[in-house]
Amino acid sequence: MRSLREGLKFQAHVIKSGFLPPIVTTNQLINLCSKHGLLEEAHKLFDEMPERNVFSWNTIINAYVKARNFSKAKCIFDSCPFKDSVSYNSMISGYARSDGYASEAIELFIQMQFDKDTARIDEFTLTTMLNLVANLRLLHYGKQLHSFMVKSGSDLSVFALSSLIDMYSKSGSFWDACRVVNRRVCEGLVDTVVNNALLAACCREGKIEIAREIFLSNSELIDDVSWNTMISGCAQNGYEEEAVELFKHMAEEGFRWNEHTFGSVLAACSALKCLKLGKEVHAWVLKDGMWSNPFISSGIVDIYSKCGNLRYAESVYNSVGRSNVYAVTSMIVGYSAKGDLFRARRLFDSVAQKNFVMWTSIISGYVKLQKCEEAFVLFREYAVKETTAPDAVILVSLLTACAIRASVDFGKQIHAYMLRIGITLDEKAVSALMDMYSKCGFILYAQRLFQRVSIRDTIMYSVMIAGCAHHGHEHEAIRLFEEMMKRGFSPDAVTFIALLSACRHCGLIEAGEKYFLSMGKDHGIPHEMDHYACMVDLYGRSNQLEKAAAFMEKMPVEPDSIILSSFLNVCRANKNLELARMAEKRLLDIEGNNGSRYFQLASVYASGGEWDEMGRMMRTMRGKDVKKIAGCSWVRVGNGVHIFKSGDRSHLEADAIYCILGCLIDELYDKANIVEICPTLWV
Repeated sequence: MRSLREGLKFQAHVIKSGFLPPIVTTNQLINLCSKHGLLEEAHKLFDEMPERNVFSWNTIINAYVKARNFSKAKCIFDSCPFKDSVSYNSMISGYARSDGYASEAIELFIQMQFDKDTARIDEFTLTTMLNLVANLRLLHYGKQLHSFMVKSGSDLSVFALSSLIDMYSKSGSFWDACRVVNRRVCEGLVDTVVNNALLAACCREGKIEIAREIFLSNSELIDDVSWNTMISGCAQNGYEEEAVELFKHMAEEGFRWNEHTFGSVLAACSALKCLKLGKEVHAWVLKDGMWSNPFISSGIVDIYSKCGNLRYAESVYNSVGRSNVYAVTSMIVGYSAKGDLFRARRLFDSVAQKNFVMWTSIISGYVKLQKCEEAFVLFREYAVKETTAPDAVILVSLLTACAIRASVDFGKQIHAYMLRIGITLDEKAVSALMDMYSKCGFILYAQRLFQRVSIRDTIMYSVMIAGCAHHGHEHEAIRLFEEMMKRGFSPDAVTFIALLSACRHCGLIEAGEKYFLSMGKDHGIPHEMDHYACMVDLYGRSNQLEKAAAFMEKMPVEPDSIILSSFLNVCRANKNLELARMAEKRLLDIEGNNGSRYFQLASVYASGGEWDEMGRMMRTMRGKDVKKIAGCSWVRVGNGVHIFKSGDRSHLEADAIYCILGCLIDELYDKANIVEICPTLWV
């Protein structure tokens, strides 16, 4: 500001002395005014100039471009009597660096080609346009620019080469980027800048092996940027441990860490969820004085949150303060992942400007705890308050909530919304839709989605196998599994749970035993409790209780409450009280405080006519002061959800509901009596 003040004083002194200030001086003053945001003063100086040169016009054009006043800049540009390369480049670069002005930049570039007498397309023009088409992913425009550069000999500089590499890689043509470099290697044009551009392209494409080879084979071209690019690339492509090792070697090789280095290694540590490593990086950050950087401090909060150490995360967060929105986001994500929705929601509600990650994590947190109604309410709030359309991540979470609640109407609305706004239905989204329709009872819709998908994966097959098994299409489930194996997909533990469920529903003992054994023998998948439970249930449903009991005895782990409960259900169906007594002690040792287990045992004894044993169970239950949790059902009517518990009369319309229920029961008894009197009517 001091130089501006002195310049204006000098100009006033010159004018008072009866002289006209030189054009160069006025141009410099215009430039100084624009740098300090004094556009009106700059324009006034420009208007008062009795004589202007091309630098005067370029200075005022550039002033308005930097102020993002493109309409005024274009107006002055059009009235400029002599335009040169700087005039065009100022306008094109301004358009290219601002969102929503891509077409204006392209039009001006075309106009520049016809004005070649006064304005020559130079390297700056071409690299600016290459960066623009790279961001727009317009490969055909990029190839035209490359052709122009070759014809004009403008592709020989390192900056042109690096811009071409960037354009091709961002436009989805990675191998063209490699060919650009290969043609110039023998000419000695590949320096550190070009080498780093190629490294970045490899990492962006996920070609870490190629990036590693380039990095190790050109040690003379390696600098800080090269190391940071490799560390970032490894962290973003699933090579987190290698990223950490590179971080250590970087210091050993004499290169200094900076904020980019720490940002990448913190992301790697978060993915690894290694608390010890996170603490070490935290110490390095403090030692190198990077603590004040908001990205780095929030990254440390994120590490502790992801590792489940919320006490450390809170300590760092409190020292950073709520002004760091990234740290606030990390804390909300951490609380949600831990299931502490009370603290997550309290912090979420305290934030005035919420970002997308906050909304996604809090909604996903509610869904994980099966608090689906809260998730739906929060999503409606998001739709009202936010202008940005939700992406597939948040919608997939809501589809999971629909599957839990069997809310097919809301699920259909989400499906329609995804189609309407053009969200790409990737494998995860399609799997969520199939799961939602299947669990809501619309297996046909799930099958149609499955049939229309050209690229399938293990999750899709697992969802369809489970859906078919639960809807009584057991043989179709087995057929899908065989098709999955023929196509080379590797099943996982969830796939076998679905497959064994299909076998137990239709009593396919031999098939169930074959698939159970093949898990470890052919696929190396360890058996889990759910797999053992399926086998016990399979034997029980086939009236092979002794085999089920023998299977439980041979299990390498103690059966849990789910397996024992399943076994008791089979004992009840077969009225086998001897085996039920064997399971009683083991079950109560595990869940002696669960009233539902006493109630289940009592019903088993009652089914076999052992009323004394039933009474013993009920007395034991009362003596231990444990209660059975009442059964709960819900029904959605309009936009509201009505919840009912066993014997509940708290609903506002309870009298009318029980009246209708009584009518339905009477009608059922009437039909039952008709069947007894004349059974042939119902054959």
